[in-house]
Amino acid sequence: MSTDLNPGIKRTAEPARPAVVKLQYGQIGMMQLRIGTTDTGALLDELTGRIATAPKFFQRTPVCLDLSELEQAPDIDEVKAVIDAVRRAGMLSIGLSGGSADVELLSTALNLPILSAFRAANNPFPAATPPAAPTATGATTAPAAEPAAAAPAEAGGGLAALIHSQTVRSGQRIYARDRDLVITAGVGAGAEVMADGCVHIYGSLRGRAMAGVHGQLSARVFCHEFNAELVSIAGVFRVFETIPPELIGQPVQAWLDGEDLRFAVVGN
Repeated sequence: MSTDLNPGIKRTAEPARPAVVKLQYGQIGMMQLRIGTTDTGALLDELTGRIATAPKFFQRTPVCLDLSELEQAPDIDEVKAVIDAVRRAGMLSIGLSGGSADVELLSTALNLPILSAFRAANNPFPAATPPAAPTATGATTAPAAEPAAAAPAEAGGGLAALIHSQTVRSGQRIYARDRDLVITAGVGAGAEVMADGCVHIYGSLRGRAMAGVHGQLSARVFCHEFNAELVSIAGVFRVFETIPPELIGQPVQAWLDGEDLRFAVVGN
């Protein structure tokens, strides 16, 4: 039996309510801060000095804390003090790096995520031998002799390079997953181009170029006109203020030599 008290009125379904939350994955560039001590005074001094080279670039920059060079696992209070020192220097710690049980416990206690993109390959707290002293990454001009060619970037998958034929403008980000990236135009200030393999720019580089973003040490960055805000290979980076001035406006390549990020004019 119908229970409709107004049979003459046509009823319509209520419109679907639009979703107020969307979950999706996105490629987000992030700086990794690898610390060799929990001495907050030493950390703050060094961070302040480095940030002074490009204060606007580092202001409120999110960082992932990498604890892998510490000799032993820090306690919660030590990490809290490190996070505070990083904040006082002008950056924000938003996650931890590592895959050990100690890091998992710290993650839970501090309510910080473990960012899988930066998980350490080995036990971050070796019990036997202490880690090597951390070394500063130098931005140096190559010697006169051309360096030996690096092995092909381990981009994997054998995919053809991703080719982008338009200028990458401020605020845009282009990412080539598992392959090289070729930009046949320029990269404007405030733009980002990223690749798991090498980055080739057949124009002016005025923004940020990041090669080997998942750790490929043999990746390189090439550009026809060098005015980069930042260059990074496998996480080792330099900002414009610390790049040799004689390379500005030149056709340049960048590569890793150990832990040093090196630059040279292409063809010299």
